Amino acid sequence: MPSGAAPRLLRPRRVLLLGATGTIGQATAHALLRRGHEVVCLVRPGAGGGGSLAATDRARRLAGATLRCGNACDPASLERDGFCGEPFDALVSCLASRTGAPADAWAVDHLAHRHALAAAQRSGVEQMVLLSAICVQKPLLAFQQAKLAFERELIGSGLSYSIVRPTAFFKSLSGQVARVQRGKPFVVFGDGTLTACKPISDEDLAAYLADCLELPARRNRVLPIGGPGDAITPRQQGEALFALLGRPPRFRQVPVALLDGVVATLGRLGRVLPALADKAELARIGRYYATESMLVLDLATGRYDAAATPSTGTHTLFDFYARLLDGRAVAERGDHAVF
Repeated sequence: MPSGAAPRLLRPRRVLLLGATGTIGQATAHALLRRGHEVVCLVRPGAGGGGSLAATDRARRLAGATLRCGNACDPASLERDGFCGEPFDALVSCLASRTGAPADAWAVDHLAHRHALAAAQRSGVEQMVLLSAICVQKPLLAFQQAKLAFERELIGSGLSYSIVRPTAFFKSLSGQVARVQRGKPFVVFGDGTLTACKPISDEDLAAYLADCLELPARRNRVLPIGGPGDAITPRQQGEALFALLGRPPRFRQVPVALLDGVVATLGRLGRVLPALADKAELARIGRYYATESMLVLDLATGRYDAAATPSTGTHTLFDFYARLLDGRAVAERGDHAVF
């Protein structure tokens, strides 16, 4: 069955969706609607990249869903504007902190979800599907620790749950397309083979999330997931991009030691200048993604295992690159451009 196809429903659900205005949230709303579910989205005013999405744009992008304005980080708003004292069958969350900075991460990835879980339990919700991230396997950063803390609370809540940990998103791996088009080299850390991932499209991930409501095999499980095909390295991403442009590949290799120096310097300055503390965390995030693979981690060996990383869907990153280059797609990175 194609990834976006709607399976036969056991029964339609009434679903409250958080994080619906992000690209993955929008795709998830449409995947749920295609499956016959009633979808209610709690969206903040001016949601979208940089808070610039107008109400008419929200309505257009989430056509078919019921939109309610509110603040998912405010427990009173969750109750008043989201659940509204009404019964729901399931809570689906694609909500994530915008920057990954510690205060933002703990406020959104942990506390907002804790409030949503409590409100869901009071509303009779029996099931929650949570979009997490595969990098929480090795939690060295604040946003990973915040996500992992809520995962543990959800597992212990008594609700039926599916915790979905995807690998890299297409939009996260598309930041260099425009610069390569302009004739610049593709930037890699080290030799470009330090890391690998199985990129997944918004549509394929959304289908996977929506199907968690129906498939018993996905209940009460932590679910790492990647897109179709073999794992690919940054160097392979660059080579494919140049091949699509019909040009010989050109790379600029950045030593990881340079990142280490930036992290160390900002870390020291952040201890005396609070304004630089978040920049230090962003540098640590950059260093993490430059050196850690987005694949299943074998805890026994400490190595990432591409073969153990499940795949789903039909869309490939290189097909997405081709669509970007000929104008059929746009990489909406928004507030998450740092990743």
